[in-house]
Amino acid sequence: MQVQIHAGWVPGIIGYTASAHARYYAREWGFGPVFEAKVASGMAVFIQRYDARHDLLLWAEIDGEMVGTITIDGSDPDLPEGQAHLRWFIVSDTARGLGVGRLLFEAALTHLSVAGFTSCYLTTFAGLDPARRLYESAGFALRDEQEGESWGTRVVEQLFVLELGNR
Repeated sequence: MQVQIHAGWVPGIIGYTASAHARYYAREWGFGPVFEAKVASGMAVFIQRYDARHDLLLWAEIDGEMVGTITIDGSDPDLPEGQAHLRWFIVSDTARGLGVGRLLFEAALTHLSVAGFTSCYLTTFAGLDPARRLYESAGFALRDEQEGESWGTRVVEQLFVLELGNR
């Protein structure tokens, strides 16, 4: 079983990413249709303005099956100059524990440096401890934490920021 990492759009990636997020977060956290729609619509907007100089869309494959995604959104016009947004990071149940997440994450971090970003942020929520350990091991620091419902379910939302000069 060999993991292959690919970059760029491929037919079905929006559907895969939305479905993988929706299934996992519904099962584990009770998230509903608001969350799935938010992932799908956000990815659709991102894909339409995708700029390979700033953005990165990675997907992992094992034996011809997509098993994970991660995105660096660096072309969002609402972002300050030099800042990127790490988004849509998910690994399928069948590939968890195989190092797929770390491969995707490390490739995304490399892109941040190569593309010249000075910082990157991600939003998540309390309770995703393995992911938090991965983020913190790379230098992401918790900057804000508060209760919210931006994903359609009340959770303690968290903002992590990576200052690339600290890596």
